[in-house]
Parts: sequence; C-alpha cells; structure tokens
Amino acid sequence: MSEINSFKPYVPDEANVKEFTLKAIIVGCICGIAFGAATVYLALKAGLTVSASIPIAVIAITLGRKFLKTTILENNIIQTTGSASESIAAGVVFTLPGFLFLSEPSSANFFNYMTILTLAIFGGILGTLMMIPLRRSLIVKEHGTLPYPEGTACASVLKAGEKGGDFAKTAFLGLSFAIVYAFMQKVFHVIAEVPYFITKQTNRYFPSARVAGEITPEYLGVGYIIGPRISGVLVAGSVLSWFVLIPLLASVIPGDVVAAQLAKLGYLADINHTGGPGGWNPATHQFNDWATALYRAYVRQIGAGAVAAGGFITLFKTIPTIISSFKGSLGSLKKDGTEKTVVARTQRDLDVRIVGIGSVALILLTTVLPQIPGDSIISKLVIGVLVVIFGAFFVTVSSRIVGLIGNSNNPISGMTIATLMGTCLVFIAVGWTGKVYEPMALVVGGMICIAAANAGATSQDLKTGYIVGATPRYQQLALFIGVIVSAIAIGATIKILDTPTQEMLQQGIQHAIGTDKYPAPQGTLMATLVKGILSFNLDWQFVLVGVAIAIVMELCGIKSLSFAVGVYLPLSTTLPIFAGGAIRGIVDWKKKRKGEALHPEEEELGKGNLFATGLVAGGALAGVIVAFLFTNEAVSNFFSHLSAEAGLTTSLGDFGYKMLGVIFFVIMGLVLYRVAIKKDKSLEESV
Repeated sequence: MSEINSFKPYVPDEANVKEFTLKAIIVGCICGIAFGAATVYLALKAGLTVSASIPIAVIAITLGRKFLKTTILENNIIQTTGSASESIAAGVVFTLPGFLFLSEPSSANFFNYMTILTLAIFGGILGTLMMIPLRRSLIVKEHGTLPYPEGTACASVLKAGEKGGDFAKTAFLGLSFAIVYAFMQKVFHVIAEVPYFITKQTNRYFPSARVAGEITPEYLGVGYIIGPRISGVLVAGSVLSWFVLIPLLASVIPGDVVAAQLAKLGYLADINHTGGPGGWNPATHQFNDWATALYRAYVRQIGAGAVAAGGFITLFKTIPTIISSFKGSLGSLKKDGTEKTVVARTQRDLDVRIVGIGSVALILLTTVLPQIPGDSIISKLVIGVLVVIFGAFFVTVSSRIVGLIGNSNNPISGMTIATLMGTCLVFIAVGWTGKVYEPMALVVGGMICIAAANAGATSQDLKTGYIVGATPRYQQLALFIGVIVSAIAIGATIKILDTPTQEMLQQGIQHAIGTDKYPAPQGTLMATLVKGILSFNLDWQFVLVGVAIAIVMELCGIKSLSFAVGVYLPLSTTLPIFAGGAIRGIVDWKKKRKGEALHPEEEELGKGNLFATGLVAGGALAGVIVAFLFTNEAVSNFFSHLSAEAGLTTSLGDFGYKMLGVIFFVIMGLVLYRVAIKKDKSLEESV
C-alpha cells in the first residue's frame, strides 16, 4: 500500500475543480459521434481502427483554451465520453457483419439497426460495468507495473495542455510533426505506407519470408511509451510467425491446398476465384503474395490459439489479485453500511452492487428482447448467461493486455475467436448444432468483442483519470453515456454505408457491406469460424499449436500473452513498435550513464514521452481526418491526382520508393531520439 499512497495525482484529492459538467458531456458526445463514424468506415474498408482518446484530448484542450474555458478534469471527461466510440465501433464492425455471411440466408435479417444498436449498447455497458471492481486492482495497485501507454500518454497530453510552456510545446511539436508526416504518407503518398521486402516462394533456403513495417508515427510513439522489454517480446512473436512458420509452411504446402483452405475460411468464393489474400491465380496455381496467403490461411489460427491460451494463463495468474479486489470492494461496502468512512475523491467508484444488478438486468433483457436471435426463451437465457461469464473473463484479460501493449494492439479478434469457439463447444455439448444456432453464437461473440474492446478503452481512460486526479465515479458515468450515444451513431453510420447502389440492386445485391466496397474482413472470418465449428469442420491442429506455443513461452519465463499477441499480429505492426521501444532503451541507457535518469512518474512529463505522445496523437488525428476526406468520392478522386507514388516509383523504382519511406521513418526516429536525449530543465524546475 505504500506505493499506492506515495502516488500523488496532478489534481489533489482535496481540490474543488469543475469536472462532470454538461458542456463536457455534450462535447464528448459530439467527438464520440465523429470518431465512431470514422472508425466504422475504416474497419469496414480495411479492418483497421484509429485511437480516439488522445485525439479527443487534444481537441478538448484546443477548444477549452479558446472557447469553452474548461478545466483539466472537464477535458478528461470529454475524452472519456468520446473514447467509447472507437472501441464500440471496432467491436461492432469486427463481428456483426457476420450475420450477412452465415449459412442461413434469413440470418441477414438480424443485420438491422435495432439489433446492432441493442448489441452495441449491451456489449459496451458490460465492458464498463465489469471494470468497476477491477479499477483498484489493475489501475491503482499495479500503477508501477502496468504502463497503459495510451492512458499515460493521454494524461501527459492533458497535463501538458494545462501547464503550457515547454510541456505543451514538446507535445504539440510531436503532434505537428506526426500530422505532416501522416499527410505526406496517407494523402500525397510521398512516404510508402507499408514498405516490405519478401523472398520468392521458389527461394530454396528461405521461401516467402517477409520483412514489413507500417511506418506510422503512432506506432513509433506507442513503442517508445511501452519501452524495449514489452516491444521486444511483442516483435519476437511476429518473428516466429513471419520468419519461421510462414517459410516452413511455404516449403511444404502446395498452392492448391492453401487456396482450398482460404476458400474454406471464406476468403475465396471457391478455389477458382482470383484475388483474395495473396492474390490467388488459378491458372498458374500460385499466389502473388504467398506470405499473406499463408498468414490468413494458417498463422492467424495459430495466433488465435496462442492468444486464447495466453489469456487463460493470465487469468489464472491474476485470480488472487481479482479476488482481493472484489473482497476489498465488498469490504468497503460492508463498512459503508455500518459506519461512515471517508473515501478520497480520487478513489470513489460507482457502487459495486451495480455490477451484480447490471449483469442480472442484461441477462433478463437478452432473454426477452426480440432483437436477440434465439429459438426459445431457454436458448436466449443461455446466451445471456454465456455473455456475462465470458464477459467477466475477457474484460479482465483485455484490461490487462492494454496495460502492457496499449489499446491500439489489443487482439480483440483473437479474444472473439476464443469466445466463439467456447460458445460453439457449449452449444455442441447440449446438442445445439445446425444453421439455426449460428446467429446465436455470433451474438455472444459480438457482445464479448464489444465488451472487451470497450474494457480496453475504459482501462486507458481510468489510467488517465488516476494520473490527472479525476473522480472515477464521474468517469464511469461518462462512459455509460458515451456508450449509448456512440451506439446510436454507429448504428446509423452502418445503416448508411450498407445502402447498396443502384448498380448493386440491379445485380441482386442487397447490402453494400460484404462487397468489394466494404469487405468487412473480420466479420467474414467470424462467420466462417462459427459455421466451421458447428459443422465440425474447424482446423483444431493449428489452434492447438498456438496453445502449445503459449505454454512453451511460460515455461521459458516469458509472458506468453505479449508473445502470443506478436504471433497473431502482422510483423508490419510490431516492427515499427519495436523501433520505438529500441529508441526508448537507448535513451534510458544514455541518460543512466550521464546520471540523468528520471523517476518513472517524472518520465511521464519527460521530453521524449511528451514528443512520443504527440506522435501517437498526431498520427491518430490524421487517420481520422483522412478517413473523413476519403469518404467523399469527389474528394478522394481529387487527392488521387495529387499522389506522388506513381512519379516516385517511376523515377526511383519500386525498391527506391520503399527505401525513401524507410529513410523518412528513420529521420522521425532520429528526431524522437534527439528530443528525448535533451536534458529536461523545465521539468527539473517544475517537479
């Protein structure tokens, strides 16, 4: 308890500062609607999401200074309310479009506004609800252990905006640098988005090995924040996938077999269908990109098994902490009933009884509402119970994962796959097999995906609040409001984007989602898994290989969950994160040699951390702006004429264009290093 008591939030407990105000809630809801719409578009289009908390915090600071005159705690409520949008949108889009791809055509009827709205609200509320008793355990007691990179970065942004001077300058310098870099990359294509170098499939020694990097400012910033240790374990998992598993599979599995596997998973309509992951050519029986094809066909299933096993191992490890957390909450509840205890403002959560009441209410509503698919009251009751059970588990796992590697890299898809597997196994055990039970299984997976995603975002928000000195109760209320408002906007956005064009209608296509316009890759995968398991047609051997990998890592003394996440994620994601972590390692080593090493709490406001925060914020902001710009076809066509990619590729060659992107990324890394290595004079004067 000494470590907890020694921590002092930015706004002291005894301070009387405006926090839970109407203007903060309204601005947060508006930001949530905007970011939710952008996330829906990106997730449907490319299976990607953008972080919301830090960009919304930057917006709150900017508006607060010039127009709203908000306090730091009001700005925190704004970002807390709005941040629910990104996680809810991701959870919805990654699962619920699966209704369109299930065996029974009538399942598509569940892909309607009211069902999406209901499941989004239920899942979002469950994610926030389950975090109420976990806050003290994960955020407070493990403050020095779990960095929660986005939450810490968001707190640094809020404090920098409050302090002004060099603090704000450093953060906003990183923000400006990242926005310019991102626009050069995403709009004008001066910088390649994902440079990659791959060996040929016919290479005798190392076929289809691929080095790739999504060289974005936000990944570099996240890597710097989480540090070298975690980023190193993370990239090690990806190295196993892309330098060991994929070359091995490329050596022994023929193209026809891989194509058949992709067709089985729903990536190809049939083995003769061209395109899909890797670009299958049935005439030559080859893929244009063997690495991507093998990753989608086999390695992702291995990664999903590893993440599921790592999650279970993490749960077993954290059971004592969870139990003590619940005991502490129940103990304080009993004390409140017998004597008036003084609880510090920054430790006031919503009543723990709300968790039990809310869980029972969720089960009852799931049972009676017509928007939830089910063939009987009993089956719908089972759905509600499974949602609460899986929710309690995966909310805990998700909250701990994001504490280690950040919300941007939370393997929600892997957790959803594990949930779908568990749900389908329960269904099979009671004899519920066949097409009628597929949408029921997807409902469980969908709500857990939304809950786990929102729990990750909620954890980051509560970490931010803990650092700046917010009142947890107000943050939890703001999250409930944000969930409902975001769900309403997300459902409307999906309905608009799903509207087919006249040309589609003439071809008999009733939904734009699931077409080349909005392929919804994760939704396709989730539906395929449900169909595969309930028809006894899943490749368990790959899933169990992933389980074995997680066990091996634990036996070697390595945290299996971080490694498993690396196995599941592409190397293009983990490599630039590792670059940021390596820079952090070099900076810390150099400062230690000079005797300038900062205390962990002071490092939150160090120049390197603030600049990295700006990189994360700027990259995310640019991603949202570009998403909105390119939603309009006329604007998209206009900017396509400004793209420099064709000219640079012609003059430099494909390899030269990629290397130019790498050079820009190296320059950004050097700038981060130079900023971080400078002595923090202003910090010494302030702390």
